[in-house]
Amino acid sequence: MNTWWRRIGLSLVAVFGVMVLYSLLYQWAMMAFEGEHRTLFQSAQTVIEILTTAGFGGDADDWTTAPMTAIVIGMNLTGVLLVFLALPLVVVPLFQQALARQPAESTELTDHVIICSHTEREDVLRNELEAADVPYVFIEDDPETVLELTDDGIETMLGNPEQEQTLRAANIDDARAIVIDVSDEANPEVILTARELRDDIKIVSVAEDDEVATYHRYAGADAIVRPRQVLGHSLAQKAALSVTEELKETIELGEQLEITELLVEDRSDIAGQTIAESGIRERMGINVIGLWMDGEFEPVPDPETVVEENTILLVAGQYDALTELTSRTVSPSATRSQRVIVGGYGEVGRTVSEGLADAAVPQTVVDKEASDGVDVVGDITDEATLSAIDCTDARSIVLALDDDTTAIYATLVLEAVAPDIEVLVRANETEAVRKLYRAGAEYVLSLSTVAGRMLSSVLLEDEEILAPETQFEIIRTMAPEFVGRSLEELDIRAQLGCTVVAVERNGDLITNPGASFVVQEHDELIVAGSDESVNRFISSNR
Repeated sequence: MNTWWRRIGLSLVAVFGVMVLYSLLYQWAMMAFEGEHRTLFQSAQTVIEILTTAGFGGDADDWTTAPMTAIVIGMNLTGVLLVFLALPLVVVPLFQQALARQPAESTELTDHVIICSHTEREDVLRNELEAADVPYVFIEDDPETVLELTDDGIETMLGNPEQEQTLRAANIDDARAIVIDVSDEANPEVILTARELRDDIKIVSVAEDDEVATYHRYAGADAIVRPRQVLGHSLAQKAALSVTEELKETIELGEQLEITELLVEDRSDIAGQTIAESGIRERMGINVIGLWMDGEFEPVPDPETVVEENTILLVAGQYDALTELTSRTVSPSATRSQRVIVGGYGEVGRTVSEGLADAAVPQTVVDKEASDGVDVVGDITDEATLSAIDCTDARSIVLALDDDTTAIYATLVLEAVAPDIEVLVRANETEAVRKLYRAGAEYVLSLSTVAGRMLSSVLLEDEEILAPETQFEIIRTMAPEFVGRSLEELDIRAQLGCTVVAVERNGDLITNPGASFVVQEHDELIVAGSDESVNRFISSNR
């Protein structure tokens, strides 16, 4: 708006200058060519009449000479030209500015979460908050982004979260928490501003780099979320799991029940068999909660579902049974190297490398820039680099690249150059997950999903996300709307697409509750499924 006021001011100065100049010219010309004396004010009046084409007053009969007539014609044309220029440059834009919607700069929400900055991972958090019926407001510094999000029904306001007036306008006095995800460098200043305004508000900060996390805590953050480290750790565990054929990662719910996700590799024992033929349920006593196939989630698959290669199973059972199943999901590797290639050596790549080193898994690290820990300097999407590191001899490759487009391209190249290698990929955006599966990746984990789940786990007191770093969402929560009803009556699997894996009641864990199981008050349900299905479950209890 200040730009337009400056433009108006400059336009008025220019018009006034033209009028003064023309008034002096007219006064001189009338004396020089017509022998008539005019005062400056009389000349100004006539010039205004000429420029506005409103009429020429009594002077028209006195213009008898050609030079004087030419001057008047020039002034007249100038007036018309000024009108045509003023309309598109000043008048029309002013009307457009007046009619245009202005982004909101405040909110009236209470007991809400303030989210500083809007990214894909905050969208995951938003979905979790909406499912839990927790109000929120985004703070963005770009007016167009604010308007776009508002049009999509997302509560957003314009402002700079580093400034006190912005946080006051976001009603920080009545907020339940503030999430700060601007940048590693800017977050501490926002934390200090928020803490200055309210000493008791819960502050959650997102840190990308391990070195800056400490400064966020010094500034006053109550919780610091580091999704890149969690994601890197998970990818390292998956790569080590494939190599060692040992059960490395489970979610322990009790002595008799653990949950994990397993990648079914090519030529493994159960690849190509139906769930019934594999004996997973009947012989091993393992509950198949759901599976990912070609990037699509299928909750509670039918016993006749064929378990294809690269399928990801979400299973629950006793540790010994899960260990046996793990060995049956890994392809024979007697003649192959156990080496893992790590593509990309940023925060995620370094975490993957450290995890593999802790598991004593041989590795080759590739990055475009030379640094300590990088074995080969090169482009992982370049066939020459892949040839130099002999990728066909590796067991698997972890793509820890910071760009989804590059990761997709690298996956396509690997599928062509080394189709037998297992490709595990870090994605930034959730939208890239399916594309990466279609490109040939065996396992994909989105940074946005991990970050969003970690944030919601810190913010939402009524639910606990048990494993933010998995393909599936697993939560522990109460279900007051389901009290007094049986699982058969609720038909949660068919209606909501998720599964009640277990129930905690009076300190005891009830595993594999049957259809006749009736939910009682204070029961804590452990529910597993896709993010969307679990959010539907949460919404149904609000």
